[in-house]
Amino acid sequence: MSSSPYEEKDIVQHAETTTPPSDSIDPASKGEVHTVRNAELYEALKESEIRRWSKESIHLYFSVFVAFLCACANGYDGTLLTGILSMPHFQSTFKTGVDGPKVSLIACLYTVGQMTGAPLAAFISDKWGRRRGMMIGAWLVIIGMIIAVAGESIVSFAIGRFVLGFGITVTCVAAPAYCMEIAPPHWRGRCTGLYNCGWFGGSIPAALVTFGTNYMDNNFSWRLPLILQAFACGIVVFAVWFIPESPRFLFLNGRREEAYEFLARYHGGGNPNSKLVLLEIAEFEEGIALNGSDKRWWDYRPLFATSNSRWRILQVIMMSVSGQYSGNGLAYFNTVIYATLGVKTVTKQLGYNVLYSVLSAIGALTGALLTDKMPRRKVLVLGTFACSAWLGIQAGIQTVMDQRGPDNVSPSLAAGALSAYFLFSTNYMFTYTPLQTVIPAEALETTMRAKGLALSNVITGAMGFLNQFAGPIALGNIGYKYIFVFVAWDFCEAILWYLFGVEAQGRTLEELEWVYEQPNPVKASLQFDKVVVRSDGTVGARL
Repeated sequence: MSSSPYEEKDIVQHAETTTPPSDSIDPASKGEVHTVRNAELYEALKESEIRRWSKESIHLYFSVFVAFLCACANGYDGTLLTGILSMPHFQSTFKTGVDGPKVSLIACLYTVGQMTGAPLAAFISDKWGRRRGMMIGAWLVIIGMIIAVAGESIVSFAIGRFVLGFGITVTCVAAPAYCMEIAPPHWRGRCTGLYNCGWFGGSIPAALVTFGTNYMDNNFSWRLPLILQAFACGIVVFAVWFIPESPRFLFLNGRREEAYEFLARYHGGGNPNSKLVLLEIAEFEEGIALNGSDKRWWDYRPLFATSNSRWRILQVIMMSVSGQYSGNGLAYFNTVIYATLGVKTVTKQLGYNVLYSVLSAIGALTGALLTDKMPRRKVLVLGTFACSAWLGIQAGIQTVMDQRGPDNVSPSLAAGALSAYFLFSTNYMFTYTPLQTVIPAEALETTMRAKGLALSNVITGAMGFLNQFAGPIALGNIGYKYIFVFVAWDFCEAILWYLFGVEAQGRTLEELEWVYEQPNPVKASLQFDKVVVRSDGTVGARL
């Protein structure tokens, strides 16, 4: 579409005026001036009939929770490998060591599975729906767990991890798209951001489980944590039958009445004539193509065919790279990092791993709860720069420690480096964890969302592969100096987000079509509407 449903003359830059001149508008419309990104959406939301604790809203929360469990399975693996690598019984069975090529193999095959599964994941999600995509992925995770647990050779363990990664990518294409598409516009950031916080719903239990099972003097010390990886997916395979399908998927597949019924029930408080429902229906009709490329599973060309689509996919690529390669991949090898900081015993390393996960979760949850209130672009620019600063402090302290030698390092220096690392993680999780799924899912238009998320998973997997394969080798060869790579790269990322980051906060998914059609989407995304809000809370006029 070539123009916005909102006239360009109505999009004005932010001004300091808070009340309109008395002769500029109808007296009945006098009131306080609000600066907003979408006047029609603002007006619809002011008169919204969605009740937070209605039966329908609670059902919507449950639906997001089912998607959240998919992220839990992914997050569980992020801490699982760190925990079991240092266990004596795991080492006596597989003899991998804690770094080097064998560790790289079992770590990166999970990522290879993710990358391999991405095209199939998009096909499943577009063909059979977001719900069934989550269910099929969950079954694959359970199968991968069984393979990994049953074998006693590094080959069978690696195959199990490949299947696990394959299943995870199927769930992680369907689940964020599902959250994005079922949420009312003003809940979109929180619903999708909280979905991605499911990473910690998996990583913290994994850290606690591995900490506890480390005291078991048999092979169940590493097998039990692997078995519990399938717990969340076991719930998903049953729960998906009790949640509604995405209204956008329904509309795309010719099931318009079902889509409209969903909107009336969950976004209109049961009122099909709600302004929000009517606005969304109008945008569905105008912005969603029934013969889009989602009907051609093999066709990824529309992702790059136009300036509009190239700007959209740029957001996806930037987030997919930044979300995996900003220093957060060091967490896969936390026990090695702790050892370089003087934490030598397995028990202390696993204990610090729990603390790391808890602090990271606090950062991520705080960011998720504020996602709908904070401008995405500003958070990414400032947050990524802060990541570079914290890693720079950590690497600088470790340089001093290295110069003094292992026998002359004061505990305060080691504690300072460890604190900087924890603060980096908290900062990174606040900045990126909520937006890792929000940015790609809302940047992609509906017919290309599953394929775009599949491509995101491929890029994420490639960055994860680089982290997991190169990380152990780099840490083994150059130690803490590897951190300087991320200090420089994070600084570059902050500049890229400033130059190319498109602001999507405060707009509907379909309205973003107008933003991306402009010659400079970054500039267009920073423009505003101004509305007059009467004393009774209703919207009186647009300026």
